[in-house]
Amino acid sequence: MNRSQKLFAMSVLALTVSGCAVTSDPIERSVSEQRARTDLQNMYKDQEPLSGPLTLHQAMARAVKYNLEGRLKIMEEALAKRQLDLASFDMLPRMALDAGYVGRNNVSASSSQSVETGTQSLEPSTSQDRDREVADLTMVWNVLDFGVSYISAKQAGDQRLIVQERRRKVINTIVQDVRSAYWRAMAAERLLKQIDSLMVRVDTARGNSQSMSEQRIGDPVQALGYQRSLIQATRQLEEQRRALSLAKTELATLINLPLGTELTLATQDEYVIPELKVDLARLEQEALTSRPELREQDYQTRITAAETRKAMLRLLPGLEFSAGGHYDSNSFLVEQGWADYGVKVTWNLFNVISAPAAINVAKAGEEVAAARRQAMSIAVLAQLYVANANYREALRQFKTSQQLSDIDGQIVGQLRNRYQAAGLGELDLIQGELNTLQADLRRDLAYADLRNAYGQIFASAGLDPLPDEVQSTQVQSIATALANREAAWAQGDIAAPTAAVTP
Repeated sequence: MNRSQKLFAMSVLALTVSGCAVTSDPIERSVSEQRARTDLQNMYKDQEPLSGPLTLHQAMARAVKYNLEGRLKIMEEALAKRQLDLASFDMLPRMALDAGYVGRNNVSASSSQSVETGTQSLEPSTSQDRDREVADLTMVWNVLDFGVSYISAKQAGDQRLIVQERRRKVINTIVQDVRSAYWRAMAAERLLKQIDSLMVRVDTARGNSQSMSEQRIGDPVQALGYQRSLIQATRQLEEQRRALSLAKTELATLINLPLGTELTLATQDEYVIPELKVDLARLEQEALTSRPELREQDYQTRITAAETRKAMLRLLPGLEFSAGGHYDSNSFLVEQGWADYGVKVTWNLFNVISAPAAINVAKAGEEVAAARRQAMSIAVLAQLYVANANYREALRQFKTSQQLSDIDGQIVGQLRNRYQAAGLGELDLIQGELNTLQADLRRDLAYADLRNAYGQIFASAGLDPLPDEVQSTQVQSIATALANREAAWAQGDIAAPTAAVTP
């Protein structure tokens, strides 16, 4: 190869390599801005508007219907259903269709040679056109593959049921999160206005005290001490306000409301104490029967057992049926179209060697799944007993906080009377009102913990907050169904379906 040919070859090689190089351009900001606008539109699309104060069960209903995590589980369930449909097609015979044009640049000719004399016994000849059209339609069905595909389809069905159980768990978690956030937001609804009003009074008192100090009226040390006490009161009020101010934002996020939406809750004046009227033994049995995690393990055990059956099936020979139709435009053929069929036995002998190991692995998987389910059962029972203990403790703490709140309310009433009679300074009244606010805050937060602990008992038992079916997909219809289920639990009726179908 001369020098010019080498240079040409190197140039062609360099062009080929450079053509195979892949580069990735950065996403332009305009594309990201358009994506952000689209996401904002889709996140809150087609939602029912708020009408009036929001009740607890309406908030739960909106979370069940619009929460993005819940939507994701619905999509995953739909995907699992499509995967099951796809797995069902694997049981069908394989059918292949080929059609095309075949040609060559010379004649396909051949001759024959005698094996005895080594001389040519036939002059070169051809039995095939240089250009021809061909088509084939062939169907092959293997009985062994059908059996393995059938078991795989059953496994895909169990995977879909596992996705349903995970969706049940997500719904239960969402409802419980809404319950907790709602009652803390209720405390904020009750107390934030009082906190803001008291902060205004504290600021006014501080301004008056500073004005008196500037005019050199009274003892300066006493005035500074007074201002210091007011600043401490302000700091306490700010800490209380911070603890409450995020509750509504968290609730709005859970029910997928646009952040910044004005949210008004349906407050109640009385503190209704929820009573547990269900025997713990019944809840224990229900938890072991209905918890999504345990039911998921039941399906996982079936999937693992199916792997054992598949490994045993692969030990067997496969019976294969085939049939096909063919066409060839070759003019030398007497019959240009024909059909063929056949039956044959196939057996991969290496499967006989590897099958015992595969069966042992599958059986070990069954044992692991059973052990995992038993360990999870213990954890589920522990969660139920912890939830019950938390409920009892939350009930005691709420009653104590309620008593302290009542006493502080009576004390501040007496302080107001003395202040109006000019027998008490403003700082003492402000401190008394601050103590009352703190007691009210502790009472409301203790009540929120009580309601949350009460709901956690039923969540730990695996009870579904929704029935099998609801009348419609409207928020109010879902809220009514949620309220009815909770009312039934309050009466001790925990008879519930193992899976809730939600819109």
